[in-house]
Amino acid sequence: MILRIDHVSLAVKNYKKAVEFFTKILGAIPQTHGRDINLQYYWEIFKLGDLSRLEIIRSTGKESFLKNFFKKKKGGGVHHLTLQTPDIDKTRKFLDNNNIPYFGFRNIFNSWKELFIHPKHAFGVLLQIAEFNPDDWIAPSSKMPEGKKWTVISHNNQYHITFAHPGGSTVKLNLDREEVKKLISDLKELVE
Repeated sequence: MILRIDHVSLAVKNYKKAVEFFTKILGAIPQTHGRDINLQYYWEIFKLGDLSRLEIIRSTGKESFLKNFFKKKKGGGVHHLTLQTPDIDKTRKFLDNNNIPYFGFRNIFNSWKELFIHPKHAFGVLLQIAEFNPDDWIAPSSKMPEGKKWTVISHNNQYHITFAHPGGSTVKLNLDREEVKKLISDLKELVE
């Protein structure tokens, strides 16, 4: 039902300061962003390392859906955890069959389908479960070119192999000459 944790979302009041902290201090790399005029908020996804992602959200109006959150957490904090599912309809049926209440089901242009489980039903954390293509939410510089699953670069007797990851983005391995030979041997053995 769940493929993976996609990202942790932080709601902040001081967006500029939060972005500065996560980019300049922790090395987060901006990926994509957007604004929801109905819910009155702005969001931005950041990449941390190979596969970890963080979302920073902020209010854009007095009636933002974040209003009640900030009443409880004055400075902000973790807002929700986003889990990726391969099929939101199967997830809904599974939740229904197990009497797990959810709310906020939305199908946004067929590219993002989501629902939420309230913290009182998920041990204190708001869960967003969504069906989507991870590469749609990652900057081109952070993913493999279309149709490519890996690249190999050699530099000073070090070999850098980058793989496309099904959760979006890439995974990098740095191997020495002996490790590359072992990998080649293992692959040959596997296909013969």
